[in-house]
Amino acid sequence: MMFVASFDEVFADEGIRIIRTPVQAPRANAFAERWVRTVRAECLDWTLIWNRRHAEQVLSIYVKHYNTARPHHGLALDMPDRPASAGDPSGPIRRVDRLGGLLHEYQRAA
Repeated sequence: MMFVASFDEVFADEGIRIIRTPVQAPRANAFAERWVRTVRAECLDWTLIWNRRHAEQVLSIYVKHYNTARPHHGLALDMPDRPASAGDPSGPIRRVDRLGGLLHEYQRAA
């Protein structure tokens, strides 16, 4: 056990379910560790977070970007939630900035 039981109580009060991982099983958290590494490298390491509300706002924008605009190697450079394509496929491309220009999304102009 890494933390004392009072931590579990705090999480339970917030409605968070605690999942215990197997001992000495480095692959058990591979997906979670990859997500944390990605969100830190692409977003949080570049952002000064002021409070919890700001953190939730930044992370919600990043999650939307991650699932709808960022290519994923495991999905053949596709997005998990591909938005419906709009506009002429040979038309001009416009850039949409998110998080003050930290993230860039590219879309076909309508």
